[in-house]
Amino acid sequence: MGREKIVITGLGVLAPNGNNVDEFWSACTAGKSGIGPITYFDSSDYRASIAGELSDFQPETVLDPKEIRKLDPFSIYALVATDEAVKMANIDTDTVDLDRVGVTIGSGVGGIQTLEEQHTIIETKGPRRVSPLFVPKMIANIAGGHLSIRWGFRGPNQTIISACASATDAIGIAMRFIMAGDADMMICGGTEASVTPLTIAGFGNMRALSPRSDDPIKASRPFDNDRDGFVLGEGAGMLVIETESHAKNRGATILAELAGYGATDDAFHVTQPAVGGAGAYKAMGRAIKDAGLELTDIDYINAHGTSTPFNDRNESAAISALFGDHCTKLKVSSTKSMTGHLLGAAGGIEAVVAVKAIQDQIIPPTINYDTPDPDCTLDYVPNTAQTHPVNSILSNTFGFGGHNAVICIRKYD
Repeated sequence: MGREKIVITGLGVLAPNGNNVDEFWSACTAGKSGIGPITYFDSSDYRASIAGELSDFQPETVLDPKEIRKLDPFSIYALVATDEAVKMANIDTDTVDLDRVGVTIGSGVGGIQTLEEQHTIIETKGPRRVSPLFVPKMIANIAGGHLSIRWGFRGPNQTIISACASATDAIGIAMRFIMAGDADMMICGGTEASVTPLTIAGFGNMRALSPRSDDPIKASRPFDNDRDGFVLGEGAGMLVIETESHAKNRGATILAELAGYGATDDAFHVTQPAVGGAGAYKAMGRAIKDAGLELTDIDYINAHGTSTPFNDRNESAAISALFGDHCTKLKVSSTKSMTGHLLGAAGGIEAVVAVKAIQDQIIPPTINYDTPDPDCTLDYVPNTAQTHPVNSILSNTFGFGGHNAVICIRKYD
């Protein structure tokens, strides 16, 4: 007998180009970038001075101002995005068995803003001035804890840290929790608030960030021959997933099926992907096998597509090697061209892209694709969204340390 389907019933997004699902998806299909000059601090002496910051974000619409002051932004983002997802899923906490609802959240660095602020305080004002809230604001698991406290979710609660693969791993592991019988419903995704002086300096000094500060919107250019680094972004992407029977029993609207998950490690290098994308190749293959699909069933890949020379070349090689002749029919795009790279939250917002692409049968573009790279030979949906039949999608995320995580989302039947 086949396993029961795991379905997606709620979505929530905070991204540089949209503060909710509708805004975000409209911007993605319109090719609208959310990248601009950094406003959070003076970045004039940094190698890179642009980022994908949230715009006109008002957490007070969801959270009490007193509560906001006690939270690091990465927790705030998770709470606001989850609020949207919970409302979309129409979860009634009075009727759902909260002992059977869990949380998995991915984050690359957790509360790094709080860490930097409090380190400055201890250096300039001494240890007695460090906030007593420092630890519970900063630790990476606290966002998941806040979600459980706010809605009363008493099932499994874990935080996944696998660099830029974190959110996708969190979604995949949430799926495994349900399959193992440990939960009926999981809240899962990723959150990141890492546009900070230390993070921008660190990535910049390792030459990972695009230096195109004079033209921010054009800086993130995945698969383009003139790409020169990624642009850091921030935000959160959250999903509600549950068994098909659980969703039907409570009358939920099913948006799509979470069909498969694959994860590997390159075991190669701390920052560079394996030659030819060997680990990515295997992770994609595992996700497709887990979904019970064939290679030819995949219509679209939301690529990791960071706009770095190594990633884009190796990811393209992995896709080409795995899919072979099917590449002539396969669409591939990177929405990081519009959002920047949200690190541990990237897989969360990109899973939302996958669901919306299936719902609307539209594939968002890779913007800033002007000069083809001879090493990247796929159809990257250049610059303009395309209406196209979309039934099965892979969402790829790969991270420092060699982490590779891929999920397969398909049209619900």
